[in-house]
Amino acid sequence: MKPYLPIQLLTTLFVITTSTLTPAVSNAQIDLPCFMRDANGNLIDLGKLCGISKQNSSGVITIPIKRRVYNTPVIDVTFNGKRTFEMVVDTGASVVTITPKMAKALALKPEGTATMDTANGTVDVPLGRLGSAAAGGIVANNLLVAVSPSLSIGLLGHNFYQDYDLTIKQDVIELHLR
Repeated sequence: MKPYLPIQLLTTLFVITTSTLTPAVSNAQIDLPCFMRDANGNLIDLGKLCGISKQNSSGVITIPIKRRVYNTPVIDVTFNGKRTFEMVVDTGASVVTITPKMAKALALKPEGTATMDTANGTVDVPLGRLGSAAAGGIVANNLLVAVSPSLSIGLLGHNFYQDYDLTIKQDVIELHLR
């Protein structure tokens, strides 16, 4: 049976260059979602600085619940690496939705409008884009947000945690990478 073409190519490459191919080893960021490397290349865990209370060996990230609004969890979310706001974790919201006060504090530039179906009916809301949103070591970059004048607290919607399965527990939110 004829060998698979990439194996033939690698064998030929090995014979021609007379060098060995060593597989590169990399650590996925999920192993340590908030880290830096020192001058020697060693990983330094910055989980406490990023607000990660705990991450177990299976890669589950937990974010502490600060309080609840009508029994719905509220967590801290940092926008653009500078401003932290409390946000309701809204499993029914498609998009992160912020208040006008938050939009002003973040200097959000409008990029258009969208019609959204809400619990209070259909409304037109301004849209904008933020550089980043972070919670528990998870970071969403270039994040589309809606601004709702009827909210007193922001809603953390699906476009933030879309790569994770989310479990709400008594005191923490668990995020499992899909």
